Amino acid sequence: MNFSNVIIMTDLDGTLLDDKKNISQRDMAAIDDFCAKGGKFTIATGRGYSMAKPVADKLKLSIPAVIFNGSAVYDFNDESFLWQSEVTYRARGYIKEIIKNFPDVGIEVLHKHTVYVPSNNDVERMHMALENVKGVICDIDDIPDGGWLKVLIAYPEDKMPKIRAFIDENCCEGTNRVLSAPFFYELLPTGVSKAYGYKKLLELTGNTHRFTVAAGDYPNDAEMVRSADLGVAVENAHDEVKKAADIIIGTNNDDPMTHIIEHIASL
Repeated sequence: MNFSNVIIMTDLDGTLLDDKKNISQRDMAAIDDFCAKGGKFTIATGRGYSMAKPVADKLKLSIPAVIFNGSAVYDFNDESFLWQSEVTYRARGYIKEIIKNFPDVGIEVLHKHTVYVPSNNDVERMHMALENVKGVICDIDDIPDGGWLKVLIAYPEDKMPKIRAFIDENCCEGTNRVLSAPFFYELLPTGVSKAYGYKKLLELTGNTHRFTVAAGDYPNDAEMVRSADLGVAVENAHDEVKKAADIIIGTNNDDPMTHIIEHIASL
C-alpha cells in the first residue's frame, strides 16, 4: 500500500511505549521512514498535555494528536487546541462525593495544560513520579471553573471494583466512564472516547479520505481499534481489544510500529 494514503494513530502506554516507557530505535526508524514516504503518524492517549508532550516532541509529530482520552485534539507544533470537550459542570460535586466516601482516593483534574490534585494517595504519587509531572496540590474548590477535560481516579487495583461501582451509580449523569489502567478510572465528557477524538482529528485536518490504522492495548482503545480500517492489538492487549482488532502483532516490547508498518506495506 502507498503510505501517502495512510494515517496511523497509536496508543502510548502498553502499545507504542515499551515497559520502560521508551520507543525502540527500530520503531523510531520505521516511523521516520513511513512519514518520509507520505504517511501520517500520530498518537491517541489518555495522557493529558504535560504527560503527552515529551513523547509528542520526541516523535516530532507533523499532525495534531488526540489527548485526554479523546477530550481534545491538540497541535503540539503550534501549541494549540484544535478542539476540546469539557466534563460536566457536575464533576466538582462528584469529586466531593467520591472523596467523602473514599478518603484514601487519588484524584487528578486535567485542566488544559495543568494537572490539579485535590486528593492524593500512593497510586497518584507513583503516577506523577513515573511521568515526571508535578501536579498542583489544592482543594477541590480552588480549581478554576471551565477547562476540565477529564477527571482521573487513582486507586489500588484490588479496591477499584468498589469505587467503580460507586461512581457508576452516583456520578454517571453527564459522563462517559472508562477504565484506562487497572488502577485508573476516568470521567470523560458524554460521548467522548479515543474513537471520537480520532474522528474529530480526521475531520479537522482534512484526512477523512485516508486509510486509517489504529493500535492499542486496553479497553479504552477498543472502540478506536474497531472503528479503523485496520485495527491492531499488541499481544499484551486486553481480550476486548484483541476481539476488536483485525490483526494481532507482538507485544509492546517487540517493535510494534515496525511490524504494523511492514504489514501496511504488504497490503
